[in-house]
Amino acid sequence: MLAAQRQEQILDQVRRTGAVRVADLVESLAVSDMTIRRDLDALESRGALRKVHGGAVTTQGPRTEEPGFEAKSTRQAREKRAIARAAADLVEPHSAVALSAGTTTAAVAEHLCEVPGLTVVTNSLRVAQILHRAPRPDRTVALTGGFRTPSDALVGPLALTSLRGLNLDVLILGVHGMQVRSGFTTPNLMEAETDRALVEAAGALVVVADHTKWGTVGVSTIAPLDRCDVLVTDTGLDPDARRALDEHVGRVVAAPLTEDGL
Repeated sequence: MLAAQRQEQILDQVRRTGAVRVADLVESLAVSDMTIRRDLDALESRGALRKVHGGAVTTQGPRTEEPGFEAKSTRQAREKRAIARAAADLVEPHSAVALSAGTTTAAVAEHLCEVPGLTVVTNSLRVAQILHRAPRPDRTVALTGGFRTPSDALVGPLALTSLRGLNLDVLILGVHGMQVRSGFTTPNLMEAETDRALVEAAGALVVVADHTKWGTVGVSTIAPLDRCDVLVTDTGLDPDARRALDEHVGRVVAAPLTEDGL
């Protein structure tokens, strides 16, 4: 196993359980104590975890921490590109589609530029800009009003009013985290309210979330796992997480990664 693969397994376990012990990693990964300690040093230098006596713990921030769009766009970029293509393939031509704000949904929008006859409703400035740059005479784009959040979402009373009374075929929803007990979550209370309005307006719910979102919990729940019809994630998802999700969501699609993520 390559060092990068081993470190990704360690990081997945830290995200899933909150902490790891060196002795347990030595046994499960069949490598030396020194190898594990070097891996933990490398992960700590990236800010991915924090070393403690005998192991390491998660560096997950407060449940209200909300990184900006640019910061999030550099994380798991390859996985997001694969997820975006797989999610866009689920959208039927001439349907009414909603896209929430987020870096993964922005990547989905790039692929939806090719789908004919869409009506797209979004509270994402980035999604609207992407679709505006690739105009089609057979496409309608509706951008909600509202206050802007760090993730470039439009939220608040104006956004809620514009969504009221809509009947959409499908919502493609980006999330901050997912967990069995808390469901799909976000660190922003106002964004959660707007996302819940989008969920209410949609007949089907497609959630796009890379494997690192598993076990992360934001302060506010958008929807329980069993409200999701299709979860599009990537092949890096932990097997235990996959089994848990299979029990709760309608269908799990694990988008395969290629060299360029396309």
